[in-house]
Amino acid sequence: MKTLAQFVGKAIEAVCVIILAAMSILVFLNVVLRYGFNSSINVTEEVSRYLFVWLTFLAAVLAFNENQHVSVTVFVEKFSPAAKKLLFIITDVIMLFCCYLIVDGSWIQFNLNLNNLAPISGLPQGITYLASTVAGVLIGLLILARIATNLVALTKGETK
Repeated sequence: MKTLAQFVGKAIEAVCVIILAAMSILVFLNVVLRYGFNSSINVTEEVSRYLFVWLTFLAAVLAFNENQHVSVTVFVEKFSPAAKKLLFIITDVIMLFCCYLIVDGSWIQFNLNLNNLAPISGLPQGITYLASTVAGVLIGLLILARIATNLVALTKGETK
């Protein structure tokens, strides 16, 4: 299970690197064309915007996977290890519900905006909402794995 999570994490990192490189190339090319040749490629602005949205949501999945999001632990540190695990399970269930809300709402928006085409590139505008759907599903799966791990540790009496 851990190797699968590591493989998926590395795959998402690779996709993020590709997206960031593509965005950099598109924006740099457009700047050179605009200031050097007094022309530009209009599609690059829309495509880089779509790529930025995807990069943001995929990076959020990576940050969650590596436990890099901001957390305030002043209150939690005062609990016993078993109480901490129980509190983590409760907060993970709440976060799982939030992931459900994100996935549900963004899937509805994806379907509503799938036929709305961007004015310049002609890409469906629903693609941006699909990014939050994918991120919500991936974070939800990570939360489910974390809940299972904490439940097993709690039932076995492990305190670390």
